[in-house]
Amino acid sequence: MASRGKVRNAADDSDTTGQDAAGLGARRVAVQAVADLIGQERPPALDEALAAALRAERLEPADAALARAIAVATFRRLGQIRFVLAERLDKGLPVGKPRLLALLATGCAQILDLSVPDHAAVDCAVRLAKADQRTAGFTGVVNAVLRRVAREREAILAAADPLGGNTPDWLARRWVASFGPERAAAIAKAHLTSAAIDLTPRREDDAQRWAETLGATLLPTGSLRLPPDGAAIPALAGFGEGAWWVQDAAAAIPARLLGVTEGERVLDLCAAPGGKTMQLASRGATVTALDRSAPRLERLRENLARIGLTAEVTVADATAYQAEPFDAVLLDAPCSATGTIRRHPDVAWIKEEADIARLAQLQARLLDRAATLVRPGGRLVYCTCSLEPDEGEAQVAAFLTRNPAFVRAAVRPDEVGGQHELIDAHGDLRTLPSHGLDGFFASRLVRSA
Repeated sequence: MASRGKVRNAADDSDTTGQDAAGLGARRVAVQAVADLIGQERPPALDEALAAALRAERLEPADAALARAIAVATFRRLGQIRFVLAERLDKGLPVGKPRLLALLATGCAQILDLSVPDHAAVDCAVRLAKADQRTAGFTGVVNAVLRRVAREREAILAAADPLGGNTPDWLARRWVASFGPERAAAIAKAHLTSAAIDLTPRREDDAQRWAETLGATLLPTGSLRLPPDGAAIPALAGFGEGAWWVQDAAAAIPARLLGVTEGERVLDLCAAPGGKTMQLASRGATVTALDRSAPRLERLRENLARIGLTAEVTVADATAYQAEPFDAVLLDAPCSATGTIRRHPDVAWIKEEADIARLAQLQARLLDRAATLVRPGGRLVYCTCSLEPDEGEAQVAAFLTRNPAFVRAAVRPDEVGGQHELIDAHGDLRTLPSHGLDGFFASRLVRSA
C-alpha cells in the first residue's frame, strides 16, 4: 500500500477559514448525509440523504463520487467506528450532536477504509468543524481524536470483529441462528468489502463478446462482472445502444428461473426499477410491469427506452390488482434488503427487527394475490433481497400450506452455472454475500393444471 501521508497538526493551520481545500465539498456532503441519518429516529435511506446534500452542494462528478464513498464507508464500519471513538473521547460518544458525531465518524471512515491521505481526512474535518458554529468549539477534539486514530490505524483494523463489533446485535443474533456462527461471520466479513458492479446483457448469446469488449468477467450464471475502478457506467461501450444494464448477478437469477418463452403473458409485480422486466421482455414475452410508485415506474420507462424494449407499465397496488391469469408471475417483494448491505451498508443501521415482521405480513398478502394471477399450469417465482428466513424460506413454507394448488419446482444446478452451493435443501435459491453476490432468496412455484 502506498504511503498514506504524515498527519500534520491541522488545528495549527492558519488557512482553515479561506477558500475550499481540495475535496472539502465532498466531505461536507458526506458529513451532511451521515448526520441526517444518525440524527433521526426514522432516517431516510443513505441514497436519499446523499441526493439531498448533493443538490445543495453541486459537486463535480469526481467529488460526488468521493462524497458517496466516504458516506458508504462510514456505515460499512459504523459499529467499529462508534467503539473506536467512544474509547478515545473522554466523555464517550457525543449525545444530541449528530453533526459532531458525523464529522468524527466520516473522518474515521476515511482513515480506516479509504485510500486517501490521512492528513487530508484530518485537515478537512478540522476545516469543517471550524466553519460550523455547531462544531466550532470542538475543533481541537476533532483534530486530536482523528490524529490518534491515524496513528493507531493498523491496531484498530487488526482488532476488528465484523460480526460482534460491526453488525447490529439483533442482526448478528438472527444470522447466527439462521446460518450458524461460521457462515454468519463470513457474511459480516463480506460486508466490509464493496460490492462489484454486474451487468445483464440484453442478448444472452452476446455475453462473451461484451465480456471481452468491457474487460469483464463472465460469471457462471451469465452476468458480466466489471473490473474494479473502471470507467463511469454511461461512458462504457454498449451503454448508449442498450446492449446491457446494471443488475447484481444474484438479482438476475429469479427472472431466469421463470423460464419464459416468446409470446407468453408475464406479470412482473413490484417491478421498478425494471431490471427483471427487461430480462423478461428481452426473451420475447408480453410483459406487464406493475408497481405502486409512479416515480419509480418513470425510471422503469426510461430504462426500457434506453434498452429498446417494451412492456405495459401499470401503476397499481399489487395486493389488490386483478387481471386475467398470466402464464407466469414474478414477485420481487418489498423486504428488509439485508442481502444488499455490501451495496447499501446503511440498511443495517436504519432498519429494525420489527420491520421484518411487518414486511413479512405484506409479503404474505402479495404472495396470496400473486397466486390468483397465475393460470393453471403456470409458474410463480417469489424472491427477496433479504437474508432473513422470515422473508424467504418460512414465507414460502407458509404459502404452500395456504395454497395447496401450488408445488415447489426445485432449482437445478445447471440453472445457476453448476453452483450447487446456491441451492438449499428444499431446492430454493439462497445466495449469500460470502458467495460474492447480494443475498437473495428465490423459490419457483407451479400451479397444478
